[in-house]
Amino acid sequence: MRDAEIRIESIAAGGDGVARANGLVVFVPRSAPGDVGRAELVPRGSFARAEFSALITPSPDRVEPACAHYTADKCGGCQLQHMSYESQLAAKSRIIADSLQRIGRRPVSLPRVIASPLEWRYRRKLTLAMRKGPNGWRAGLHPFTDPGTVFSLADCPITHERVIEVWRDVLDAGGDLPDATALRGAVRLAGDGLSCVIEGGKAWPHSQVFFQRVRSLSALWWIGEGKPRRLLHRREGTQAPGASFSQVNADVASLLRRHVLDVAMAHSPMDAIDAYAGLGELAVALAERGVRVTAIELDPEAAAWCGRRLTGQSRVIAGRAELVMAHELPADVVILNPPRAGVDPDLALALQDADLPPRALIYVSCNPATLARDLSRMPRYKIASLVAFDMFPQTAHVETVCELVPEDA
Repeated sequence: MRDAEIRIESIAAGGDGVARANGLVVFVPRSAPGDVGRAELVPRGSFARAEFSALITPSPDRVEPACAHYTADKCGGCQLQHMSYESQLAAKSRIIADSLQRIGRRPVSLPRVIASPLEWRYRRKLTLAMRKGPNGWRAGLHPFTDPGTVFSLADCPITHERVIEVWRDVLDAGGDLPDATALRGAVRLAGDGLSCVIEGGKAWPHSQVFFQRVRSLSALWWIGEGKPRRLLHRREGTQAPGASFSQVNADVASLLRRHVLDVAMAHSPMDAIDAYAGLGELAVALAERGVRVTAIELDPEAAAWCGRRLTGQSRVIAGRAELVMAHELPADVVILNPPRAGVDPDLALALQDADLPPRALIYVSCNPATLARDLSRMPRYKIASLVAFDMFPQTAHVETVCELVPEDA
């Protein structure tokens, strides 16, 4: 342990502030660029972790967090509530540029980050850990200082009020949940419907009773121990998949989708591949504009929903993008929207070695580090444009849309 006075210079990808002291890079949670304070450094090789023992000069970017859990319980769900929204956007821009330069070896200017129309109450999905005690079930999140524990959540100011209300109804009906000591639950608002996924337990004999008690739910899913997710109950008239696929921040998702569509259509494509297509919102929009689309989606339910909505000669393939991509090329435009882990090396290789590369490769990323890594695997392409979207205000997460074109284009 070393006591030092440090000054926060920037925000790292996970949301910690970054300082330098005694030859170490120091990561300080819940700090802001410009903070000066004293901290006990805990060295871990070439870097150290620390928390301020005293804040000497607070950053001008600091604000009072809106959520009581953020301070009292050290909730790990948000990382940047103590910073003004403008400074959050600036920090995310620097995170993206740093990742692309340091990991991807791509020199870029600071990208523009499109702000969310809502800084609060934008989340349409809330996943909570559930623990059963002598007084019934409680649900909550994990402190960032102790991820193994759970505190009871009274409210989450970044989550839509209807989702919070349903969670209260779920706990009120806790006596009819699966017989277990620990569960995991997710409530999602999709359109006007609300779905719930419960994970855990070996049997759920009272699921019908539970569903009837939580009248606000339109669908109930269960992932039993060692079993796949399955739909247990659905209200009459509910059709769209509701377990996994609606966007967390609908307003920003719409802005992002419109931007990707505009970028794709600027290349006048006759055909396109939409990998990791989800429910196919983008694939359907492209097909409606006369583009022949091949949508690729692993989840069979989402793929089926996408296929029912596609028009013309467009089609959907239910499978892994890395196994399908090489067989579906060439295409004028390829869109990638992978999970946080990024694209599989085989998919990157297929695009890198394609006999006829696409006119544009549009990569939508929720993780700047894996985006940068994947770009390093595809040196054939150069960055034509880079725009970010703040899908998750108050957190360190950010969505990036990277338009790539062949180097010789």
